Amino acid sequence: MKLARAIHFDESDLRVFAVPARTGEWCVSGGFEFSNWGEADLAGKARQAFANGWFGLETGGRVTFVAVTRIEPAEMDRLADLLAAHFVTYYGAPSARAARPVAEEELRYMAELCADHDDNTLLTVARALTEAGVRESYRSIEAPSASLDQFALHGTPDP
Repeated sequence: MKLARAIHFDESDLRVFAVPARTGEWCVSGGFEFSNWGEADLAGKARQAFANGWFGLETGGRVTFVAVTRIEPAEMDRLADLLAAHFVTYYGAPSARAARPVAEEELRYMAELCADHDDNTLLTVARALTEAGVRESYRSIEAPSASLDQFALHGTPDP
């Protein structure tokens, strides 16, 4: 089974997200956070989180890139508990037990998204508000073709 972990190529996520995800933490899309959002909610760092932030399961932070990697079933079980507790704390779910099936579905969706990709494949997410709600699209960057040049801005130091 596969899932995705937060990965950073530079420190930009520290500046663009209100709460950045920690390097190496497991991530899901996290589109649930935006289910009731409208145009008025899309400002500043919240807009950046909406536009392209994956959701870190341990910090509740956001990250721009995730890398596909293998995960053990016991770890998936722990993550389902963690996400269910998040739903109780931040979204008013009546109990972790009631939230657990939703958390499992969120993890299952992410595992399906990662399943057909080789390990270390990078994924990005892009979101848009539509008449029907939030639309997510995903892009993958194969590990052999991914290079730092795709993500880093290069310049020359001032004299």
